[in-house]
Amino acid sequence: MLHAPPTRDAALAAQISSFRDAFATVRKSVGQVILGKDDVIFKCLVVLIARGHILLKDVPGTGKTMLARAIAASVASDFRRIQFTPDLLPMDITGTNVFDLRQKQFVFQPGPVFCNLLLADELNRATPKTQSALLESMAEGQVTVEGITHKLPPPFLVMATMNPLDHDGTYVLPQAQLDRFTAQLSMGFPGPEAEMQMLDIHLGGRPPVDDVRPVIDKDTFLGWQSLATRIFLAEEIKRYLVKIANTIRGDSVALAPPSPRAILMLARVAQVHAMTQGRDFVSPEDVRALAPDVLAHRMIISGDEAGTSYVSRILEKVPLA
Repeated sequence: MLHAPPTRDAALAAQISSFRDAFATVRKSVGQVILGKDDVIFKCLVVLIARGHILLKDVPGTGKTMLARAIAASVASDFRRIQFTPDLLPMDITGTNVFDLRQKQFVFQPGPVFCNLLLADELNRATPKTQSALLESMAEGQVTVEGITHKLPPPFLVMATMNPLDHDGTYVLPQAQLDRFTAQLSMGFPGPEAEMQMLDIHLGGRPPVDDVRPVIDKDTFLGWQSLATRIFLAEEIKRYLVKIANTIRGDSVALAPPSPRAILMLARVAQVHAMTQGRDFVSPEDVRALAPDVLAHRMIISGDEAGTSYVSRILEKVPLA
């Protein structure tokens, strides 16, 4: 099976090598704040470089907000945080037109969504109408206020959080909205040694995230996103992606199988994963590395099996050839 491109591009290989070094530096920078969660940091960065949005589903106090802040600080990007509550209005997210007495006309005042990395904290606490205001931003990179469309500054990426235990005063996210998130991740609890180290660091007077300095600029990050589109995706790999989707769709256990958008997002994530491994082509291992995180939250599975374990089981059944 041929996965590599027919001819190798020396310039592309050099760019990928440079990317790997800088990527490791960003990963290390975030890891100084988020201890013992190197795998989660890695997956978050891969998804964001793939132009994807992330849903962090975990109990409070596991460092979800700190993770988003550390990533934004390391990439020198504009970070905003919205605390979603039932009384939050769509205009509180997108912005609104305000009458300017000097100009004697309405002037658009941008909302907090006009940033590079948006943390949507406790997304499911807002009403469906307010949640839908974020949907256009995530899907189209723009907002429409009173019939006028305003483009968001690139890159525009969303990291949303949800508490899986507290259901009082929450609204269920519809499948259409879940499908907009490229991956669903969980921080989980740190290991004993990491938690001991966390106590030593965070009991100081200054939050460690305040000491994070940019290691790359925003233009470099945008360059990484463009570079990912040049990673070769062989016909065999495309066929492998479609086989995974059709295997799930043909399984009666999957009551709501993944959409074509899900497979497209998985392909983009696989391209970035290949870059992190120093390759200019996608292999089956790149697809399998994040497939459970990309596909599981979009599906409804009958029975008690978790979505991620179900996807992992399906991957074992789908032949690579």
